Parts: sequence; structure tokens; C-alpha cells
Amino acid sequence: MKAIQITHFGGTEQLKLVEIPRPEPGPGEVLVRLSWAGVNFIDVYMRNGSYVRSSTYQTPLPMTIGMEGSGSVAALGSGVDDVGVGDRVAYCLVRGSYAEYAVVPAWKLVRVPETIPLSVATALMLQGATAHYLTHSAFPLTPGHVCLIHAGAGGVGQLLVRLAKLRGALVIATVSSPEKAAIARSCGADHCILYVQTDFRMEVLRLTDGVGVDVVFDSVGKDTLHRSMRSLKRRGLCILFGASSGQINAIDPLALAEAGSIYFTRPHLADYMVTADEIRGRAVDLFTAYQDSRLSVTIDRELPLGAAAAAHRVLEGRETHGKLLLRVDEAAR
Repeated sequence: MKAIQITHFGGTEQLKLVEIPRPEPGPGEVLVRLSWAGVNFIDVYMRNGSYVRSSTYQTPLPMTIGMEGSGSVAALGSGVDDVGVGDRVAYCLVRGSYAEYAVVPAWKLVRVPETIPLSVATALMLQGATAHYLTHSAFPLTPGHVCLIHAGAGGVGQLLVRLAKLRGALVIATVSSPEKAAIARSCGADHCILYVQTDFRMEVLRLTDGVGVDVVFDSVGKDTLHRSMRSLKRRGLCILFGASSGQINAIDPLALAEAGSIYFTRPHLADYMVTADEIRGRAVDLFTAYQDSRLSVTIDRELPLGAAAAAHRVLEGRETHGKLLLRVDEAAR
């Protein structure tokens, strides 16, 4: 089968289209014939070596990239009885989706209703589940809360804005351009800050009458984190869930006190997708909201599997206005 692999950590030049043996499912596993693979920053972190010390997201070499996909069940391992051959399925947090086939533990799969395109289901897995756990679990938003969402026009950012509004929160989003501000507003953002022109911390304080926000959802990292912390109200929560501008290596505990005795967390999605019930519960919430037209999904662009390197360059260049997908099966057009 065709797959995108790396043999060394590094830049996009490490992503190679190769032919490798098709895997076979073991006990409790399912072979999925992939139609779509989602492109996410976790793929970048795994490619460039940022997660080389991670036990949660292991990166053995050589490695087939990709942590999110959808398609149909091609074969079952022994002991699998909750899905059948031909079922439409989607999943995330199993490495190897940049390939024509992938072996996935059965408990990590979710069935996709016929009314939901597989491309949309893919977007609602890793990015959708991220937005869901952030707004429902890491900080359960309720009416009256004020949140700051960085990169509000990106794939996760748009879903975060939409879910935060469904939870009744007031949303302040940061974006890099007027075009992206329009996108964030169309998702429901109450206020948009062009961070390249305006000090977002000062604008947040102005918008909140000097109080600050209850929670910051920060996927940017190096360029924003310290001002994110200073944008919080006393005892607020800063959630760093990505590092598109660079990794954060250390935080001075005193800085948390000086910012107003705030709280800080750097979560992994995997710790919020621990059981089949948790995975399927989030998927059902997201799928239902999409089917009820309460949640929409923006697909920015679709590229063929062999263009994985170009897809990573687009993502790292912050050029996306929604979900970025690799089309594994040409029939999925």
C-alpha cells in the first residue's frame, strides 16, 4: 500500500511517499481502508521531533504520519463484534492515517452516520474532539463566562468559537488579518482582535473593563503565552494546547502568582479520550450538533496523499481557513 513515512525527524522534506506492506488486524483491531486523513499540528510535532520524549504520543522511526482518518472497515481481527466489514468509520489518536490502510483498535472507532460526509467526520474527530474537551471538560463553559481563543479562524479555532457560543460564553478571538476576522465573526465571535496590529492583552483588558477573561485557549504558544497569562482575571485558567509558533520549554511558577494567582495546564487530547464511552460520547455530541445545523465545519482544502509535504507547509505557514485534508481514496472526491 502507499503511505507517507519519515525515517528521520526534520522538515517537510522528510515526508516520503513509499510502498509498504498492508497491515493485518490483530485481536481487538480493525483494518480501515482510508478515504481521508486529517492534517493537524500534532503531525508536524511528530515529524519535526517535538514529541520525541513523549510517552503519550510515541514517535518510533521509521514512522507513518497521521493521527486522524476516516473510511470503511476492510477486515476484522478476532474478538471484534461492534463494527462490521463495510461500515463507515472515523477515528483519531492512532498513528498512521497518511496511508491507504490503517489498523485501529476497535474501541477507538466511531461509526459515521450516512447523513455525515466522511470528510466532515474526519474534521470532527481530532479537531472537533479537541474543541469539545476544551469547552466541555478542561474548562466547562457556561453562560456568563468570557473566553479568549487564539487563531480563531483556523480549523480548531473555528470549532472552538462555535462550541463556546453553543455553551453560552462570550468569545474574544485573535486573528492575523481582516479576512480571518470575518471568518471568526461568521462562527460567532463577539470580538476579534488583529494581533499583528494590536496588543491583544491590552485590548482584552479594555473589552473586559480591566477584569480579564475566565479562560484562554492558546494553541500558538511561544508568541502568545505570557500575554495570554496576563489576559486572565484573577484565578483564571490558561490552557496551552498547541505550539504553532514554537514550543514552551519552561514557565516560572512565580509568573502564575504575579498574573493573579492563575492556573495553567498543558493537556493532551489523549487524556480526555481514555475510554470508548468518552470517545463516542464526544463524537455523538459533535455529530448531532452537525446534523441539527447547530455546528458547521469548514473544509479549507483537500490535497492528494502524495502532497503531504505541501499540506504541512500550508499548515505551518498559517495559511488555512479551516480543515486541511489529504484525499487518500480518489473516489472520495
